[in-house]
Amino acid sequence: MTFLSALRVIVLVLAAGPLVYYLLSLYCVIEYFAIVRRTPPRDESFTSFTPPVSILKAVRGVDHDAYENFASYCRLDYPDYELVFAMADRNDLVIPVIEKLQRDFPSRRIAFVTDVPRIGENNKVNCLCRLVKEAKHDLVVMTDSDVRVERSYLREVVAPFEDRAVGAVTSFYRCIGGGTLAADLDMLGMCMESVPSALVARKLEGKVQFAYGWTMATTKERLAEIGGWEAMANYHSDDFELGNRIAAKGHRVELMREPVWMVFPKETLGEFLRHELRWAVGLRNVRPAGYVGMIFAHGLPWAILAATIAFASGWSGIAGFYLSAYLSLRLAVAYAAGVWGLRDQVAASKLWLAPLRDVISAIVWLAGFFTNSIIWRGLKYRVKNGLLEPVQIRPAQTLHAEERARGVK
Repeated sequence: MTFLSALRVIVLVLAAGPLVYYLLSLYCVIEYFAIVRRTPPRDESFTSFTPPVSILKAVRGVDHDAYENFASYCRLDYPDYELVFAMADRNDLVIPVIEKLQRDFPSRRIAFVTDVPRIGENNKVNCLCRLVKEAKHDLVVMTDSDVRVERSYLREVVAPFEDRAVGAVTSFYRCIGGGTLAADLDMLGMCMESVPSALVARKLEGKVQFAYGWTMATTKERLAEIGGWEAMANYHSDDFELGNRIAAKGHRVELMREPVWMVFPKETLGEFLRHELRWAVGLRNVRPAGYVGMIFAHGLPWAILAATIAFASGWSGIAGFYLSAYLSLRLAVAYAAGVWGLRDQVAASKLWLAPLRDVISAIVWLAGFFTNSIIWRGLKYRVKNGLLEPVQIRPAQTLHAEERARGVK
């Protein structure tokens, strides 16, 4: 009985770990966004630093609302920039979308290239290698194809580079679109996981040592210091590698004050689970110790376990404490990050799904220990030590048929 009593106490103590993590997350989120909100808006006195910019987009296939996503980059309030796309397939279905952009925005320099050498297994990075060579300007801004931006986007991205200590800029995002349960769950990932974990890491490590594909801005000079994209052509988590390597060279990685917009399709549960698992496998490969430590970031299983043990021991008050503390802290972090911090009203309407999102996240995290296989843009890979190993090459016509089924808008 003494052993069992001790075991119960140990479990209850461990179950407090996620609650401590949520408290730390809440503190970091409130601290960061309070500073952002106190910072004066960028008025005319901040606009003198406007170096020319090359916006580079590696694309494959047609994402949901692709035309509107791309068009948002053509309406930017910025004096001198170009927009350059790259795709490895000369018959990619995204090419007509880009040609329509060229017709609709004749005053903008919009170009695309298809002669992309195969340097490594990461097709996106292969395109980025080619794009950097094509770019006319030293300052390069790279974003995913499902990202949409405001007119002030480039001014917000460029402003930190006035400080020569800044080597890269990245961003969080707000949500657009969706319409299915899977998409709603996906949308919660930013305010429940990405923002809190990023700001906790920033606080504990004293700096940002990563980047997100939603915005990766740097200079050709900084890229050259880390071996260019060519040095990352076989890596799965290219955005993490970029930010991590630039930070390792002693340069600061800054977060944009304003988030971008992420456009979500009406994805299925299977699609959602596949890319969640892909991110989990990638994270385990680049930060293995941190991935193990995430056992204390999944509060719902711990709360249920603690409540079950406490209730069976006749400690109903303790059982109620764990369940109520989990729910209140989890929702507080998600609200502070998504609604108050990012001002994401779409996320605000989905917070009731937070416990379900946590169930799925815990299952995916556990599954991430038992597989290295991922599916990325229709191609199957294994991830080993952060590197991509191809498993299966899909015929181009199969991929085109699937992209055609999604439609071009």
